Amino acid sequence: MDKGNCSSLTEFYFLGITNNPGPAIKMVLFTTFLVVYLIIVAANLGMIILIRMDPQLHTPMYYFLSHLSFCDLCYSTAIGPRMLTDLITKNPSIPFTGCALQFWIFCTFVDADCLLLAVMAFDRYQAISNPLFYTVNMSSRACSLLMAGVYMIGMTDALVETTLTFHLCFCGSNEINHFFCDLPPLLLLSCSDTQINEFVLFTISAFFELGSISGILISYCYIILSVLKIHSAGGRLKAFSTCTSHLTAVAVFQGTLIFMYFRPSSAYSPDQDKITSLFYTLVIPMLNPLIYSLRNKDVKETLKKLKKCF
Repeated sequence: MDKGNCSSLTEFYFLGITNNPGPAIKMVLFTTFLVVYLIIVAANLGMIILIRMDPQLHTPMYYFLSHLSFCDLCYSTAIGPRMLTDLITKNPSIPFTGCALQFWIFCTFVDADCLLLAVMAFDRYQAISNPLFYTVNMSSRACSLLMAGVYMIGMTDALVETTLTFHLCFCGSNEINHFFCDLPPLLLLSCSDTQINEFVLFTISAFFELGSISGILISYCYIILSVLKIHSAGGRLKAFSTCTSHLTAVAVFQGTLIFMYFRPSSAYSPDQDKITSLFYTLVIPMLNPLIYSLRNKDVKETLKKLKKCF
């Protein structure tokens, strides 16, 4: 559609998690998600502070884990407070530019999270397969460069997706059947032909997602081969134990993203996708620090030290 024929849309309205909920349901939802969001902030900030405070945790693995917590905190904060506000206001609207900004921030840190999981798998590969050269290969400079690349790629991909999405025509309804500015409901809302946009966005996402998953799979193939060379059962168990938390986080995060975005907009189901979106925007950022703290010996020891201090 010719851009000149598009009406000037200035804002969107969110229909929310459930359409037209009563005051009692709104209060239950608000209280539940407020508690979840406070746990996200406390758990992820706590993980970052814990890693910064304890010299024992000043290793590449925990350096990347602190950035994972930062990414989780950022993309959940792009969604959570706005969703909570909309639950208690009568006019859950967002300006057009605010919607684009929310989408860009969300995409940036979700992309960074996705890449970071691959980088963490590479780190485990270096630690287990090349222990003698680990400190050289994963030096502070190398870790910083990897993180700079992760954030740059995340921001660039988010910019491309945001530009393609918000250059569409929105000349009909401005009601988003969702609780934040996400790609599937925005494509459904557009009165433009979205086939080209869908193809480009799907191609970028596929390249991004498959690249990350391939990196993880290749790293773990080498890890398995290295572990099989260890003769003692205790040594094998110790090597694998450093990977279990990461594998759990990968399975939950990547599985949810693939289900959510690797399909045509015609397969979009608003109610089902709202539940899925809640899972990866609020539940996963809450679970990640718990997964790494409950299953990690070093983190648990640091927590015990802090308890003794207080």
